[in-house]
Amino acid sequence: MIEINNLHKNFGKLKALSDIDVTFKKGDITAIVGPNGSGKTTLIKIILGLVRRTSGTIRYNGKDINGCSYRSDIGYMPQSPNYPDNLNAAELIEMLKDIRGKKESLDLELIELFQLSGEMKKSIRNLSGGTKQKINAAIAFLFNPALLILDEPTAALDPISSSYLKDKILKENHNGKAVILTSHNMYDIQELSNDIVFLMEGKIFFRGSPNQLMNRNGYENLERAVAGLMKELFDGNDSKNN
Repeated sequence: MIEINNLHKNFGKLKALSDIDVTFKKGDITAIVGPNGSGKTTLIKIILGLVRRTSGTIRYNGKDINGCSYRSDIGYMPQSPNYPDNLNAAELIEMLKDIRGKKESLDLELIELFQLSGEMKKSIRNLSGGTKQKINAAIAFLFNPALLILDEPTAALDPISSSYLKDKILKENHNGKAVILTSHNMYDIQELSNDIVFLMEGKIFFRGSPNQLMNRNGYENLERAVAGLMKELFDGNDSKNN
């Protein structure tokens, strides 16, 4: 679905991404993990067309992404959405329908599961953080996108709502949608993803399944495996600098 080859991104002298080669396929849930500052957000923003790449190619369904039409196939759930707080939730969704030009065949399942009907007339500014996150999730799925990009999707959600969302992610993935997610919650990633891309200092140091990463050094859970890989790489960098 998305093929990235020899991708580089520089911010002045800072190399944010270097020589990234990665493919995101239909039917996969790919987790992008790594320490803060590793390039995860930059990579996602480049895929979304929010940041220009310095060099390299990105293809969506075999075609270079030079315009913005491909973005209509993407459902994006940012970690901290900045919605107009003078609108209520119903007005926000109507505005997005107008922007997308689509008011039919909408996926309202999360609105029902999250029981948001009683919150839709409330101003965005007056909603709790958890309710805003529920609306954020509902909007990502609303237009039946072929690709879902979810940034810390379960953050601020209570356990029941988190379970509903994870069930929804797995359901839509089973229906053939591609999912790219980031999370610091390794238990969520272990539960959801079948593919991991580990970034550090703008480079890919591991690509494979959660089990492959855990088996790499004999760890029993993903959190320990990721921490072990990070320590290994940090220690390797320290030895080079000494």
